Amino acid sequence: MASWGFFNELDNLRREMDEAFRGVGMVRPLATTFLSPSSGRRFPLVNISEDEGEICLDALVPGVDPKELQLSLLRETISIAGARKSPVDAKGVVHRSELGSGRFSRTIDLPTEIDPDRTTAEYRDGVLRITMHKAEHVMPRRIDVKVA
Repeated sequence: MASWGFFNELDNLRREMDEAFRGVGMVRPLATTFLSPSSGRRFPLVNISEDEGEICLDALVPGVDPKELQLSLLRETISIAGARKSPVDAKGVVHRSELGSGRFSRTIDLPTEIDPDRTTAEYRDGVLRITMHKAEHVMPRRIDVKVA
């Protein structure tokens, strides 16, 4: 069972608040692009689940070449970075541009420490699935009770 850290939760809350208020007071907050740092959206969008032995992270990265993705893992933090190229080169006047392109990076705090040697990543149909095994020293251990 993972321990709950009050100060870790406060740090996570601070990061969430910083992210929520990023871009407030800018002259044109509604004119931001999908991948710009001042955009209210986070990219890539992720789902995180866990069971007794591993944590699974699914990241939505459509239109990103898997060879352009960089993953880094350090204890309880994973970072996903890459670049999304524009699907078409617009000619003439652009009336709407919502597809977004450019470099992105996202760092995600995980609920427990991970063993980087037992981590795998697979890309299929625009979804990056990262399977991370929990570090051995954070796994619960069964202790047998001896009768004296």
